[in-house]
Amino acid sequence: MIDPAILAIFIPTFFFVSVTPGMCMTLSLTLGMTVGVRRALWMMAGELVGVGLVSASAVIGVAALMMKAPEAFTAFKYVGGGYLVFLGVRLGLSRGRMAVHLAPQDAPRVYTARALVLQGFVTAVANPKAWAFMVSLLPPFIDPARALAPQLSILLGIILATEFVCLLLYASGGRSLRRFLDKSGNVRMINRIAGALMVLVGIWLIWI
Repeated sequence: MIDPAILAIFIPTFFFVSVTPGMCMTLSLTLGMTVGVRRALWMMAGELVGVGLVSASAVIGVAALMMKAPEAFTAFKYVGGGYLVFLGVRLGLSRGRMAVHLAPQDAPRVYTARALVLQGFVTAVANPKAWAFMVSLLPPFIDPARALAPQLSILLGIILATEFVCLLLYASGGRSLRRFLDKSGNVRMINRIAGALMVLVGIWLIWI
């Protein structure tokens, strides 16, 4: 188990970190605007798996090894970031399966659940800053005198629950923004804003 005093510090700390705008939150906002909150849940599932993997690896020391070999991230994050930029450009041009269309009958099928899960997973795992952050944040909350598994389970549960709530908040914000723009007939503006955000996430991923 974990000392309640430690949890009292960890919970608000991680909530503040999670709710701060970042790549995953921006992606959730974008998908909430384009494919809706329900479809965005698939991206969230992939993102949560990625966050859980990064968090667990940080505690058991895998992340420390990976941080010594940054080239392992380079190809992965470049490909992932480049793909997000590609999707964002097409979205901004009102093209592709994620775009909002003027006529419902002209709208192609949205991305599959598998594609959305992969998008969330890659965004979470290919972020070196996320690894560095987890390496610095999580170990201090682990008591070496106690069993690792129960402590890690509790912290992971808090991390995933907090992350999910924040992702839902951002996706709901995207849905609200879409409704506001829909009322004024600015369908193309929805695609342009969402596309710009998607490009931002891709460049962000490549740049860091």
